[in-house]
Amino acid sequence: MPVSRGRRSGALAVCAAFLLGATGCGTAEPEETTESLVRLYGSDGNMINSFATEFEGQPGILAGMKGTKPLTPLSADFIERLASVDPDLDDYIYSGETYDAVVISALATQLAGTTAPAEIAKQINGVTTGGEICDTVAECLKLARAGTDIQYRGVSLKRGGFTDAGEPSTASYATVHFGSDNELDDGKTEFIGAGDETTTSTVAPPPPKRESSGGNQRAGAPLKIGGLLPRTGDLALAYPPLAAGAALAIREINAADGVLGTDVEWLDGDDGTNVDKARQTVRGHVAKGAHVIIGAGASGISRAVLPDVVAAGLILFSPCNTDAGLSTVDDKGLYFRTAPSDILQGRALADVILRDGPNRIVIVARKDSYGQGLQENVRAELERTGVAPDRIRLLTYDPPAGADGPPVDFSAGAQEIKEFAPEAALVIGFAESAEVIKALAAADVPLRH
Repeated sequence: MPVSRGRRSGALAVCAAFLLGATGCGTAEPEETTESLVRLYGSDGNMINSFATEFEGQPGILAGMKGTKPLTPLSADFIERLASVDPDLDDYIYSGETYDAVVISALATQLAGTTAPAEIAKQINGVTTGGEICDTVAECLKLARAGTDIQYRGVSLKRGGFTDAGEPSTASYATVHFGSDNELDDGKTEFIGAGDETTTSTVAPPPPKRESSGGNQRAGAPLKIGGLLPRTGDLALAYPPLAAGAALAIREINAADGVLGTDVEWLDGDDGTNVDKARQTVRGHVAKGAHVIIGAGASGISRAVLPDVVAAGLILFSPCNTDAGLSTVDDKGLYFRTAPSDILQGRALADVILRDGPNRIVIVARKDSYGQGLQENVRAELERTGVAPDRIRLLTYDPPAGADGPPVDFSAGAQEIKEFAPEAALVIGFAESAEVIKALAAADVPLRH
């Protein structure tokens, strides 16, 4: 049981009296002063095993770093199925969310009876909010073909369904820790729930279309789903689990006799964690007749390409966008996500930091909608719980301008942090955020390991 501050003070007073009695009138030894150590914290963009590859020749630099990421406890069966797609997979971030985004898109198409994106979009929220509960692709597709209203509960979607904004009403977060080998220590992972099931949408979708006997192909089939995932760029470290989740979903949908009487087609595509590359990929998907696009990886990329996707009349469905502002973006009802809003992650991250009791906190974020949005959500939550504003310092950095751009130079920011002397430093970013941590080490900021 933790000792309260009052009880701890009393215990210290007793100990002090005992020590004074034992030493008599002798001269007290001078107290040793030690510089405050800085605990590193991270978020979903860098609390990934592959983040360690950014620190070659610096073993143990991430030891003790902790943070949060959206993650549901994954079953051994799902992990085994993912391994059948990618045997080298060593991280599962957003794999379940990607799998569910593809499956929900397929189920909504089957219920709509057409591949017309506007009609699919009308079914997406409803797939998760009402009707008969089902939790496997084969079972859900069978019900959908029979014209049965369903309530899909998959890998990441366990409790509440989607809100009216087309995003999860509830979520699960993992508190994760890097060990001395710069790898995540699975033995220390804890799961916490967040969100509110009462915010689940109550709007009924249009009645489902029953598939005719014989499973004849119907309007617009086959369903074409385009990938817009970060195979390259700053977020490429998260690509393997995203790709594995999508590939597994497509395989299992088609193994269950597909959608509208035929196999679903996957159109591969890279968002490059770069607006120009992502727009190029979107144009390619439009030309190839895609109906749904799964992505983008980064929230800022989705914000940039969403107008193009909406103008083409397609659905953009991201498994990993967390920018809270996307909940109210003008999307004409065509944007959805299986990742929870950063309003929820902000609370989870603030809780993790506050458990360690720091007096001064610095939050460093990449300068985009994801980084600055989450930074603001954490700051607001810290202040709501009583941390004084002057005990929080906010810093940002410009992410690299493409693969050929110069790396992040955070040397000036590292010096500012050293002068601020925090006990906690939260770093929000993707692979490039490694340069922030390297700069802190180079500036002799005393990191806690």
